[in-house]
Amino acid sequence: MLMSLKAGNLGLNMIAASHVIMLDPWWNPYAEDQAVDRAHRIGQTRPVTVTRFTVNGTVEDRILALQAKKREMVASAFGDEKTGGIATRLTVEDLGYLFNV
Repeated sequence: MLMSLKAGNLGLNMIAASHVIMLDPWWNPYAEDQAVDRAHRIGQTRPVTVTRFTVNGTVEDRILALQAKKREMVASAFGDEKTGGIATRLTVEDLGYLFNV
């Protein structure tokens, strides 16, 4: 089955899937985590493989750096990146960084 990240991270349990291929990074790393976790649900009998394709020197690099920054902020504020809250919107500074302005 082929689906977008936003469709794959909401409401579907994809236990028939054993390969997750990420083609477009999302600014919110937890949306990506949730999409991958849909393949790790109860009933999954096979190992799940996650592959991420990115192009160096593009906005994707800056999105991945922004994801790392968000994970660090949550980890430092709450001690564990999986239990903390997440930002719901990009700031003006984040947008400027993404588009190298």
